[in-house]
Amino acid sequence: MTLTPASISKATDPQSIRGRFERALAGEPIEWPVYAVYDWFVQHRPIDWPSLFAQGLGQINHANLLEIVRPNLQIVETTQQTERGLRRDVRWITDQGELHEYYLGEWRQEYLVKKPDDYRILRRALEGSQFTATDALFQQSETALGDGGITVGQIWRTPLMEVQIDLAGLERCSLDLADEHPALMELLELMTDLVLQQFREAVKTSAKYIKLWENLSIETIGRRQYLRHLTPLYHNIFEILDPAGKRLLVHYDGKLRLICKDIATLAIDGIDSFTPPPEGDMSVTEARELWPDKFLWLHPPLGWYRESQAELSGRIRRMVADAGAKRFCLMISEDVPPGWERTVPEVLRTLHN
Repeated sequence: MTLTPASISKATDPQSIRGRFERALAGEPIEWPVYAVYDWFVQHRPIDWPSLFAQGLGQINHANLLEIVRPNLQIVETTQQTERGLRRDVRWITDQGELHEYYLGEWRQEYLVKKPDDYRILRRALEGSQFTATDALFQQSETALGDGGITVGQIWRTPLMEVQIDLAGLERCSLDLADEHPALMELLELMTDLVLQQFREAVKTSAKYIKLWENLSIETIGRRQYLRHLTPLYHNIFEILDPAGKRLLVHYDGKLRLICKDIATLAIDGIDSFTPPPEGDMSVTEARELWPDKFLWLHPPLGWYRESQAELSGRIRRMVADAGAKRFCLMISEDVPPGWERTVPEVLRTLHN
């Protein structure tokens, strides 16, 4: 059954955070920019969020759009308290072998893939994956947020980015990609097919905006691999999204100059967590000149928040001016800003004046 996409509520207060978000996304002129925080930080950083929301901070929620069944995979997790903190061990068990990774707190300490043959075990784990669209989490999020923000749908990453970031790590992935190891190439081929299956289901949900958590900084893969592995897949994704009236967001939070002109040719609707120098290598002015119609989800560098209130306010005003008259917001997406009790309200005051 095809789920009916939700329309923008005519009852939404145009001056509410949701109303301002919706109008900005639609391309209307922005007089009062939205400043919003990822739901992950609200859930995992125990600070006084209610006071910040009361002062005008918005929230960006992310909703899974799929029910996933992997018939060839059993995942077993165990936890134990150690001197270094809480350790979480994860075992991926298949009929062709087993893989292991572990975390300390939030941070991965060991990857599933430790040698090229492990890609074959991963491939077996993912074979036969089944995806079914679900609107439940999206609708729950929208109800909970009310006029306080928006919800975007999410699908994890494109295959190469997932292998590099989550499954094998940068060094192992880079070596095997350079060698075009057959086991890795076969895994990427399967994962590409599975990602397209996920998008074919995801477009049946109410989510208009669907995010890929690419966490891309081009220096980690290089332009050649970007054009080979990511660009063609994006085009295949657009062929699925466009007829359904859906739009793609990509979390590109690092350096992008090397591929900035390539990005301009892609029908990506939004660059999520775009960060100017020093974390990134492009200014907001350059981004807007190159990508005049893309929505810029702007992340002020964390170092700005360590400056005086006057300096922070001046930087925020320049960022807004450089972003142009439409299609942007500001966000807390990489970490809670230093001195949040002082700095987040200062940003909110600056944007409202």
